[in-house]
Amino acid sequence: LEQIEMLIPKEKRKDKAAIESAINTHCTLSGFGSEWKPNPNLVSPKDVKMCYMFEPIKKAISTPFATGMPKKKVCTRLKKDNPEVCEVKYPIKVEKKEGEQVNYNKMRVKQLKTLLDQRGVRCVGCSEKSDYVKKCEETEHLDL
Repeated sequence: LEQIEMLIPKEKRKDKAAIESAINTHCTLSGFGSEWKPNPNLVSPKDVKMCYMFEPIKKAISTPFATGMPKKKVCTRLKKDNPEVCEVKYPIKVEKKEGEQVNYNKMRVKQLKTLLDQRGVRCVGCSEKSDYVKKCEETEHLDL
C-alpha cells in the first residue's frame, strides 16, 4: 500500500478514482480475471500475489484509503472480505555492513524464528533466545 500511495500526488490522495488508477498502474500490465497480466516491474512474487488480490477489490481499498485511514487499519478492514490479504509476509531483511557481524541479540525471538525458517533451518532443542541467536550466527552463510 505504501508503494501505491507514492504513485498518487498529495493533492489527489482523497480522490477514489486516482487511488484506483494508481492500483492499476502499480499492479496491472493488462487484462482482468483469468486474463490478468501483472506489471513486469513487480519484482517479488509476493507483490504479484498482493496485486492479484487487490484487482477485484479496488473500490474496497480506495474508500478507506481516501479517508486517510492508516495502512494497517485498511489491511484489517480488507481482511473481513479476503483473509489472505494481510497474510502475505515479506522476508525479514538483515542489514549487514561489509566486515561487520549482525547483532542478532537486538532481534526478537519471533524474528529469529522467522529468519531461521526463511533459511530453511530448524532449531531443534532451542528454548531460549541465546539458542536462537547462536543458531542464526551458525547459519549466517545461508542468507541470500
